[in-house]
Amino acid sequence: MISPQPYAELHCRTNFSFLEAASHPEELVARAAELDYSALAVTDVNTLAGVVRANTATKDHPIPLIVGAEIQPVDAAPVVVWTTDRRSYANLCRLITRGRRRAPKGECELTVDDIAEHADGLLAGVVPPTHVEQFDIQDAHHYRDIFDQCWLLAELHRGPHDKRRREWLTDLSQQTGLSLVAAGNVLFHHPDRKPLHDVLTAIRLGTRVADIGEALQLNAQRHLRSLEVLRATYHGLPHALERTREIAAQCRFSLDELRYEYPEELAPEGFTPIEYLRHLTWQGAEQRYPEGLPDKTRRLIEHELGLIEELKYEAYFLTVWDIVRFARSRGILCQGRGSAANSAVCYCLGVTSVDPERINVLFERFISRERDEAPDIDIDFEHERREEVLQYLYDKYGRERAGIAGVTITYRPRSAIRDVGRALGFSLELVDRLAKNADHFKASPEFEPRLREMGLDTRSTTGRQFVHLVQQLLGFPRHLSQHVGGMVITRGPLHELVPIENASMEGRTVVQWNKDDLDDLGILKVDCLALGMLTAIRKCFTLLELTRGKSFTLASVPEGDPHVYDMICRADTVGVFQIESRAQMSMLPRLKPRCYYDLVIEVAIVRPGPIQGDMVHPYLRRRFGEEEEVYPNEAIREVLSKTLGVPLFQEQCMQLAIVAAGFTPGEADQLRRAMGAWRRPGVIDQFREKLMTGMKARGLEGEFAELVFRQIRGFGEYGFPESHAASFALLVYVSAWLKHYYPAEFTAAVINSQPMGFYAPAQLVRDAREHDVHVLPIDVNHSDWDSTIEAGAIRLGFRLIRGLHLAAIETIMEERLSGPFRSMDDFLRRTRLTQAQVEHLADADAFASLQQSRRGAVWSALSVPGKLRQGLLFDELSSEDEPVIELPEMPPEEEVSHDYRTTGLSLRAHPMSFHRERLTPLGIVTNADLAQFANDTPVKIAGIVLLRQRPSTAKGITFVTIEDETGTANLVVHTRTWERYRPIALHSHAWIVHGKVECKHTVIHVVVRRIENLAHRLTSLNLRSRDFH
Repeated sequence: MISPQPYAELHCRTNFSFLEAASHPEELVARAAELDYSALAVTDVNTLAGVVRANTATKDHPIPLIVGAEIQPVDAAPVVVWTTDRRSYANLCRLITRGRRRAPKGECELTVDDIAEHADGLLAGVVPPTHVEQFDIQDAHHYRDIFDQCWLLAELHRGPHDKRRREWLTDLSQQTGLSLVAAGNVLFHHPDRKPLHDVLTAIRLGTRVADIGEALQLNAQRHLRSLEVLRATYHGLPHALERTREIAAQCRFSLDELRYEYPEELAPEGFTPIEYLRHLTWQGAEQRYPEGLPDKTRRLIEHELGLIEELKYEAYFLTVWDIVRFARSRGILCQGRGSAANSAVCYCLGVTSVDPERINVLFERFISRERDEAPDIDIDFEHERREEVLQYLYDKYGRERAGIAGVTITYRPRSAIRDVGRALGFSLELVDRLAKNADHFKASPEFEPRLREMGLDTRSTTGRQFVHLVQQLLGFPRHLSQHVGGMVITRGPLHELVPIENASMEGRTVVQWNKDDLDDLGILKVDCLALGMLTAIRKCFTLLELTRGKSFTLASVPEGDPHVYDMICRADTVGVFQIESRAQMSMLPRLKPRCYYDLVIEVAIVRPGPIQGDMVHPYLRRRFGEEEEVYPNEAIREVLSKTLGVPLFQEQCMQLAIVAAGFTPGEADQLRRAMGAWRRPGVIDQFREKLMTGMKARGLEGEFAELVFRQIRGFGEYGFPESHAASFALLVYVSAWLKHYYPAEFTAAVINSQPMGFYAPAQLVRDAREHDVHVLPIDVNHSDWDSTIEAGAIRLGFRLIRGLHLAAIETIMEERLSGPFRSMDDFLRRTRLTQAQVEHLADADAFASLQQSRRGAVWSALSVPGKLRQGLLFDELSSEDEPVIELPEMPPEEEVSHDYRTTGLSLRAHPMSFHRERLTPLGIVTNADLAQFANDTPVKIAGIVLLRQRPSTAKGITFVTIEDETGTANLVVHTRTWERYRPIALHSHAWIVHGKVECKHTVIHVVVRRIENLAHRLTSLNLRSRDFH
């Protein structure tokens, strides 16, 4: 309902007009409601990306929201359009879609003719330019003819030329017949955002604030102004303010009117969607339970199907089934997860691989009458073939009915520091230093002291301004990107529901709303995600069928093998899904998983949420009878008993909020979303008062109430849902089983699926050799693109050679069908590869089977151009190859250096072995020697940095793994040590470490006290660590 107040703001941009406005949609809505406006129009430039957030904000700050946009055609003045009903809203979406699809990513290209084609039902306001001489009066005439109702926006900002502008606007109104209506062309909600807007303008223009010139706003009047200020500003235009309310009264459309419908064409003729879903479910149940369907499972399926029909989700389930059906028909390994893992129907449809009976999770956590929340089905596909699935959806439904959900890329500390620093004119050296060390800033209190440590004078006026502006910019949208795989598919035209634009990746289109926006409007999406381990498992299955004649699926791998669990408990898990990180390896001997549900726990427990909430140690103590389980009441026991009184899963936190603090299911869902916003620290704190008040009302006070909030707050640092952990646990077990029984095939498959996981091929090869797997080098007569199995050994593939592409290798493999290469010249004649391609192969020592040393092969590669000029290389009649030129052998260290530079690994030796003679006199021991030392023994070790995990635990620890010629060492680097040696810790690829031995549960760590840079001795290796944040 429109307020009786005389003013509605009709021209207002949010920060979703990227780099053009300086306030969030929520801030603008709250301020407009506070000022008692009759309505607020959100009119971002050529986009509707911010309107859903504004619409959601009106629930807490009631004010009518007008959905609109500022359209900027290439051949006329800008025009602001406002929607009046569902039909006009669809026209606006189609108009923006046309302009966005026509232009490159991030741009929009529209003409007046496009606007005319989509004008039905839209109201319009012509935007006059700042400088009157730049206005073409014909533009106003065109818009007057296009729209049934059109006005001229009178935008006055108390500038020095307002009087002259008012007169010009009055004359223009008389000439065009367009009535004047007041508008603010608002860029921020409060005048104190003017400095931030200046910075955003400088960023957008690629210059400094000091050099912006005329593009700088003259004053801070482009904010939401009070009614008193507006009356004073428009005193000479008596009807301009009243007309805003008249226009607002016609704009009755609300986003809440949008109704989402899923495609129904998947049901064949003669079936309704629910009938076909029932048919497929019972058919799948027979296949899942060949020995007969248990009565309990039958009742569960009937219950789920009834609820699905009641809530009209049958078309959604059929769509998901069809996606999985397509993937399997193409041999693409896939598995559903998310809360769908709670569903017996999903299990029978083949969408998920985990029988819900194994985890005993209620279906109502997936779908319920009480919770107004769409079902959540995530499907993981092989990461190398997921694109086939996405393109299938585009082909099946068309670009007009399918699109990927958007993701708003926001400013984080590093990007905010860089952009604000440049805008304020800081030196590039200072900006670079501040930004490179900003990757750990989370808590606001540590922000300013850290900048001061790095050389910024935060007490100066400029320094204080910089800190303030950076903190304001954090979380601001920078640009729209695409969700990792969330597909929105509709029964009708998607581009009448939300604008669609081009993604940066060819062949993809993306909608302008993100997953939270879609959830807020009840629009369903299917998450088609990419998972490297599925690729590796499928490739391993393929290798086993080729080499051993054994056929496996995820479901056919034998369950509960004690030998596999023995291996897991030893933390022998390099390459194993989810439990190969140093933190997981540290946990495995302590938790000692012995069954499937233990793996579910293991997957979830080593996450920042449980760690920050101090849940790990209490769980471990209770698991081994060292601490008593305590439950204040039976309701809490029911929620927490399966995890021994400690919440380890996101769902438990939601349930705790309901049973302990009286949250409604809807409020618990808001809490879940806050837990999902773990990259935005402090979001969870907004629930503290309600949680504490609710618990107090139920007699839960003091230490217990604080503990519960601390645990829930911990999940604000990223926790894991049980339904995800359950699906992942299956892949943990399958990958561990494959590693235990078929280490050669498993390692080859993981190498062939790179990049994925924690470890580079060098460490995977090393681990395989430690498990008695023989590994053979890359060779032109034996290797394929992928690593293969050759007489039980791994033959490394050409894909490991940096700079070499598949097309060249396919030529080699095709020529090999005619017989092996006999000599270098034979190879060159038959393959006709370029000099650069031959050099890559020679540098990788891939010609050993031709009795060519690395140097000899490189020499031959260098002669290719000369032979081409002389016509000698491809002389088919030549019967004699040139004699091999004997060149001196490379020293072993140089050979290893070349191996690492070209393939990232060496089968000859480890680089550290060549430095051992120099390191031993310095008291530096090998990593293998660490097992000999008692706890707290001071040691010095050295090695190549394999990976850094930061920041990870509640104590601010960074886990680092280094490697020498005897094995790996696990390092624990506390915050103070990391800060003291930050440049080396962050950027050096080889360390000398001073520390002390710490041995817990058979896992040895070195707690680091000092770090020295060893990289200068290993400069030729081109080493790269894998860093995880």
